[in-house]
Amino acid sequence: MEIKEYVQLEKDKIRESVEKMAEVPVLSIITVGHNPASESYVRGKKKDAAEVGITAIQTVFEEDVTEEEVLELIRKQNANPSITGILVQLPVPKHIREEKINETISPAKDVDGFVLGSHYVCCTPKGIVDYLGDNGFDFNGKNAVVLGRSDIVGKPMARLLLERNCNVTVLHSRTKDEDRRMFIKNADLIVAAIGKQGYIDESYEFKPTAWLVDVGINKGEDGKLHGDAVPNLPIEKQTPVPGGVGLLTRLALLKNLMEAKK
Repeated sequence: MEIKEYVQLEKDKIRESVEKMAEVPVLSIITVGHNPASESYVRGKKKDAAEVGITAIQTVFEEDVTEEEVLELIRKQNANPSITGILVQLPVPKHIREEKINETISPAKDVDGFVLGSHYVCCTPKGIVDYLGDNGFDFNGKNAVVLGRSDIVGKPMARLLLERNCNVTVLHSRTKDEDRRMFIKNADLIVAAIGKQGYIDESYEFKPTAWLVDVGINKGEDGKLHGDAVPNLPIEKQTPVPGGVGLLTRLALLKNLMEAKK
């Protein structure tokens, strides 16, 4: 099933569940400054929430807000039982430390899944494994390659695949080119999350039955968004960019919020 169709069906299920709730979930979105990309992401999250009947409230701080002011709002919302989940849209200005934000958000309300000990899985890896599992990918014993070792995609992605009994290899900037090509050649599943436009191209060999999940979102010289892989590789399935993993990530946020409410 194509991602857009899958996401819409899953949203319909969430909306039906919300309609049966005595109190709808409330998502708090905190933003600092006016980063155009962040504002676009937030609009998407608020649109998703409205579609399924979830309440999304947004607090916008100016760039010069102090770190303590942001943390104090988080503490108040941690203690507010009417707030189901809290997310701080990244990036934030350099004078506000992301680690302090993550230390302050309650693990029970961390619907992004970034906080140490969070009750929820990081949204991008969760969205990917849910989609793969619901669309017939058999994880058991498969060779999975994850390109990238970030804390919000690469590392949690590898962990989720291990939990589903994949043989997992994490490749990164220090991996030798010949090794990278060997692992990709033998991969049943490739998750590309390195932020380099068209890095995976036709020069690689692939299993014809391989699936490739493209997490990369790179703005090209043509002004359009491109993935970490070139389109139409000779494999069984490849997620598109745009209209791919971003939608799965936003869906996973809704699922985490529903879990937090229940």
